[in-house]
Amino acid sequence: MRGRTALVTGASQGIGRACAKALAARGAVVIVGARQTEKLATLVDEIRDDGGGAEAVELDVQDQSSVGAMARTHGKAVDILVNNAGIARDGLAMRMRDGDWQSVVDTNLTGSFRCARALMRFMARKRWGRIINVSSVVGLSGNAGQANYAASKAGLVGLTKSLALELSGRNVTVNAVAPGFVDTAMTQALGDKARQKILAQVPLRRMGTLDEIAAAVCYLASEEAGYVTGHVLNISGGLYM
Repeated sequence: MRGRTALVTGASQGIGRACAKALAARGAVVIVGARQTEKLATLVDEIRDDGGGAEAVELDVQDQSSVGAMARTHGKAVDILVNNAGIARDGLAMRMRDGDWQSVVDTNLTGSFRCARALMRFMARKRWGRIINVSSVVGLSGNAGQANYAASKAGLVGLTKSLALELSGRNVTVNAVAPGFVDTAMTQALGDKARQKILAQVPLRRMGTLDEIAAAVCYLASEEAGYVTGHVLNISGGLYM
């Protein structure tokens, strides 16, 4: 990926952080975006210490002016967009507040659309680009207590396929990954009973790793994936088939 520049949203932790490090390790210059700039600074230092190229940008995908400022500063350089920024506000649908619905959809779905819309014109002009949306297995299967989150992640699937069709003539591919249960700080905080209940649903009987998700993103961002577009890569250990 030498000579390519990638923007990763929501890069301050978890999947976004792992994707940024993996892309940098493969030679891409990485622009890491998030609201938590202190964590971004640490990530940039780590990537540079490992010999990679990295830069941080304060980015709030819920704010169109923030996305616009990012595009004006970095848009021409970006070849690869990883739409990872996301939040969860779980609760049963019958009790869900409008604010909890709207904030999740605005961040996970509309935020991804904003970033893609802002950067795809630059990719189209270069006639090369990769957009990878981070969806979720619950966007394919649904999940009780996560109507807002599942709807936003299912929306990313539709967005992925639509953009793939619109950009196909410009040599810009658009794909998504749909992770299942991943070993993160959030899942590590669960009690043993909760973890065992989760693992009982997964045919491979383990959680995925951040590195496994990042490797899939790197493949979809690579030259080798040039004939893959409109695809949703289900990385759930067989949880959803």
